[in-house]
Amino acid sequence: MLARGNRITRGAEYRAVVRGGSRCASAHTVTYVVTTTEDRPARFGFIVSKQVGTAVTRNTVRRRLKAACAEALPGVRSGADVVIRALPSAATADSSQLRSDVVRCLERRAAA
Repeated sequence: MLARGNRITRGAEYRAVVRGGSRCASAHTVTYVVTTTEDRPARFGFIVSKQVGTAVTRNTVRRRLKAACAEALPGVRSGADVVIRALPSAATADSSQLRSDVVRCLERRAAA
C-alpha cells in the first residue's frame, strides 16, 4: 500500500488540489493533479462519498484505488499531489477497470 509520505492527510491539502488542479474524468473516477517543483515523493488522496455505497463498498473501492496508485507510483512525477474522487459507478467496477482509469489519468496529467 501507500506509505505515509505518499498520502495527503489534511483537508486543506485536499481542497487545494481539487480547486487548483488539472482534472481528468473517466468512467468511474475523477482525478485532480497539482504538480509542484518540490523535491518530495508524489502524494495521493482519495474521496469516496456515501453515494458510492455502504461502508463496506466504500472501503473496498478505496483499497482498490490505493493499490492501483501504489502500482503506478514509480511513473508519477515527484512533487505531484493527486486526489482521486470515486464516482457512484465505481461500486460496481472491478479492480482492473479502476486500475485502467487511474493509470490513464496519471499518464495524461502526472507522468514523470
